[in-house]
Amino acid sequence: MKLRQLVYINEVAKRRLNITAAAEALHTSQPGVSKQIRLLEDELGVLVFERNGKHLDRVTPAGARILETTRRILSEVENITRTASEFADADRGSLCVATTHTQARYALPTVIGAFRREYPRVSLHINQGAPPQIASWAAAGDADFAIATEALEHYDELVMLPCYHWNRCVLVPRDHPLANTKQLSLEALADQPIVTYTFGFTGRSHLDAAFEAKGLTPDVVLTAVDADVIKTYVRLGLGVGVVANMAYDPDSDQDLVRLDASHLFAASTTHIGFRHNLFLRGYMRHFIQTFAPHLTSERIDEAVACYPDARYEALVKRLLDELPEL
Repeated sequence: MKLRQLVYINEVAKRRLNITAAAEALHTSQPGVSKQIRLLEDELGVLVFERNGKHLDRVTPAGARILETTRRILSEVENITRTASEFADADRGSLCVATTHTQARYALPTVIGAFRREYPRVSLHINQGAPPQIASWAAAGDADFAIATEALEHYDELVMLPCYHWNRCVLVPRDHPLANTKQLSLEALADQPIVTYTFGFTGRSHLDAAFEAKGLTPDVVLTAVDADVIKTYVRLGLGVGVVANMAYDPDSDQDLVRLDASHLFAASTTHIGFRHNLFLRGYMRHFIQTFAPHLTSERIDEAVACYPDARYEALVKRLLDELPEL
């Protein structure tokens, strides 16, 4: 068995059994990939993939178990490389952060700026996507960190550490009937056409739950993943905008009135997630601590060491009680 063969079957699985796409990603030939997979299967005495003619049809039950172990092996191989790099060149490397538009646009810019000044030789990549995508990228090793409010809890491979609580505000044009409201009610909001986040993004589930708890049905006329898009349609008069507090910019949004809505909805929590067996280089720890200063190296190590038993759950609960709200 060769490490290269494990790399090949892992890449083929990631590419939905498309050997040509896997070969292109690995900068090798399709026949070469096919040959190495066959050699591995012959050595193991079981099929990893079932065939339909010349094409791979599905992963076999044995193949699913083999691929699960393969992913762990390749992750540890990556950790060996990271460990060596940590000692050979501590301030050089790469960091991939998967996150949503709201985090990338409003929560991360100052963090990214500070990190780049501290580690100019680290290649930093920000990948935006939907929360399930973000979590799956981190779980598969295609991203180092996942930063999101939704969906991370569905991936057992990820250590999830809470970073901050946040709530919502309502944005309306200055001439809107609600503009002078002293304290907004859920009933008054339900009477308005609403423009807000797509379900599954940026704490949308808490918004829906608040209306449901009061037996109200919100008139959601448009949804978007991007708070700037929501604000555009509020300016066009399509409806009132319900967005994260951090998405309101007093300078660029002077034409809009911000109404506090934190008393209407339960606070949401943004987490940072990473694979429990990821080797955290010094600059990775620095990034986490810049984004969430309460996540010290000691607390990160404690979370990783006890994941996923009851001590981990207790640590997360303590952290949740200490969090600031943005």
